[in-house]
Amino acid sequence: MNPDSRITCPQCKQEFAVRDGFASRALEQVEEASSAALAKLREEERAALERRALVLAQEREAAHAKALADVRALTAQTFARQIEALNEQRAGDQEAFDKRMAEQSARLQALQAEQLALRQERQKLQDEKAVMALEVQKKADAQIQQREAVIRAQEQERAHLEKAELQKKLDDAGEQLAVAQRKMEQGSQQLQGEVLELAIEENIRRAFPLDKIEEVKKGQRGGDMLQQVMTRTGQAAGTILWETKRAKDWGLQWIPKLKEDMRACNAAVGILVTMPGALPRDWPAGAHFALYDDIWVTQPITAVGVAEAIRSGLIDLQRQRVLSAGKGEKAEAMYDYVTSPQFAQKLRAVGEAFQLMRKELESEMTVTKQRWARREKQLESGMTQLLGIGGGIQGLAQQDLPELELGDESSLEP
Repeated sequence: MNPDSRITCPQCKQEFAVRDGFASRALEQVEEASSAALAKLREEERAALERRALVLAQEREAAHAKALADVRALTAQTFARQIEALNEQRAGDQEAFDKRMAEQSARLQALQAEQLALRQERQKLQDEKAVMALEVQKKADAQIQQREAVIRAQEQERAHLEKAELQKKLDDAGEQLAVAQRKMEQGSQQLQGEVLELAIEENIRRAFPLDKIEEVKKGQRGGDMLQQVMTRTGQAAGTILWETKRAKDWGLQWIPKLKEDMRACNAAVGILVTMPGALPRDWPAGAHFALYDDIWVTQPITAVGVAEAIRSGLIDLQRQRVLSAGKGEKAEAMYDYVTSPQFAQKLRAVGEAFQLMRKELESEMTVTKQRWARREKQLESGMTQLLGIGGGIQGLAQQDLPELELGDESSLEP
């Protein structure tokens, strides 16, 4: 039907357009106008014909009801498509809303799963942190124990040296009273050096009974002691020249003098024994022995161990000489390599590698702590975003989705 079509009311005979008669309040206006007209007509007819008032009112009411039914039927027929379209639009809007809510719910579930994963990751990090702290504590305890063992050994060595020094004083008191008096006047440094020399000589003799130990006499060049390394078959494998220094500070002429003495006595290896406080300025931190300027520098506590390692190398070299009889060039090349600066540099490289490993371990610990701090910030940011999304959805849905109530931020803390 055309909205501009004209319709005549069967009761009041008033003509009006469908557009004007069926607006948002069309039905209400028709009912009000019809009621007013009927009331006026009833009053007029009641004044004129009181007898027929009830009958006419009933007829008019029936006619009005019929007209109203016709109007409603016409209205339903006219706006059936619009109502259907509105229903379809409403159904589409409802479907879109349901779809949005389903997506929001899925996103919320994903966020909750992510939050759970973050919590698990945080717990894992805390466990790893505790394990790492325990490992660091164990390493620290081990280093402390090692340091205590070194200190005890140094104290034992110092006590042994002091005991030997006292014994030396007692032995020399009766035989060389005048010499002992002169040494006491000049100071005890030379005497202390002799005590250390005798202690080292005694330890070397006890540790290597097969070797020939010769003490260099006073006033002769050649260090303090010569150790001729012997194999079990009685073959000479090489000579080690020992020099002992019991001083407070490092002497710059010690190494050159020992090298000259090595050349004079044709020694294969030189070992300089000094006290822990008398070391070069560029000495590796924490090292008890090292190859310094082609000379093995060690402390009394590690002197026997260094001698054992060097002795083993000389014996192995002698075995190679025996196996390579007639191949003197190779043996000489091997000897040159052992005593060459390149060999010393490789030994230094081993020590530097251990120091680099320690630095890398400390760097890794620092990086791990920084990564923990970043992940804690990420956890806090994720929980804040989750609360914002939950609040936004709750604001859109009002009270339709009470299950989205996440509570305050403290409730999300693990």
